[in-house]
Amino acid sequence: MATEDFLRIGTCSWKYDSWEGLVYPRGKEINYLKEYSSHFSTVEVDQWFWSLFKGNTVVLPKPEVVREYAESVPPGFIFSIKVPNSITLTHHYNKKKNAPLIPNPHFLSTELMGKFLQTLEPLGDHIGPLMFQFEYLNMNKMASLAHFTEMFDVFLQGLPAGYKYCIEIRNPNYLKDEYFDFLEDHHLGPVFLQGYYMPSIFEVYGKFKDRLSDPVVIRLHGLDRQGIEERTKNVWDNIVDPRDDELLQLRNIVNDLRERRHQVFLNINNHYEGSAPRTIEKIRALLQFV
Repeated sequence: MATEDFLRIGTCSWKYDSWEGLVYPRGKEINYLKEYSSHFSTVEVDQWFWSLFKGNTVVLPKPEVVREYAESVPPGFIFSIKVPNSITLTHHYNKKKNAPLIPNPHFLSTELMGKFLQTLEPLGDHIGPLMFQFEYLNMNKMASLAHFTEMFDVFLQGLPAGYKYCIEIRNPNYLKDEYFDFLEDHHLGPVFLQGYYMPSIFEVYGKFKDRLSDPVVIRLHGLDRQGIEERTKNVWDNIVDPRDDELLQLRNIVNDLRERRHQVFLNINNHYEGSAPRTIEKIRALLQFV
């Protein structure tokens, strides 16, 4: 299996001025995505996730932006795309803990998902994992894991084939046999998230590595988003929180996934160590076949 068929390493988003000298040439007006895609074979698109607003207003990707992205990248480049939160939120976000929950009428809407997929059509073969990112689903929002899988099963039956659907769950108590059985039975790719109060991906992978479907997405996020922003001042050109021990464990996971002939997307966030491109340099040095 060719390395690029097996493993793609990229960042979470791409337009950071502080990457000048690392990814982008200094002092030039450039097409950031075009330049980015000359260095990496994949990127995570986060911006379309933020789609649900007051009054149940939904904002989907602008056609001209999607076309621009498609025209900016070379053949073989792959986007991993977060599905709009207008589809994955059970209720509207609420900053006040005691305020009443406002249901999201678009939750797991096949109609809205169909419209979203239509907007992505200009991307063509550049479409990779479509990631459903769910927030922490307390019992006021979702009665149980069984209820969640039942609802998603119905939703999945209304989705078109030919796409790579993946799920990221943020309930640590959902990460058990029933959940991974559901993913495997429905050929849904798992999204392993390192950070955001979730258990270590190395522990979770060790328990469930025998029942994974493709693609496998690994997202490296930091544990302390606010803290690292204060330390970097939002300048993302250097490592400020090295996680070398974790990267050694990551190498073991990636090697194991290669032996199992999985397709893997490794998406790195600036918040993981302080600079996603610097972290990727370290990972590439550890993975001698990259």
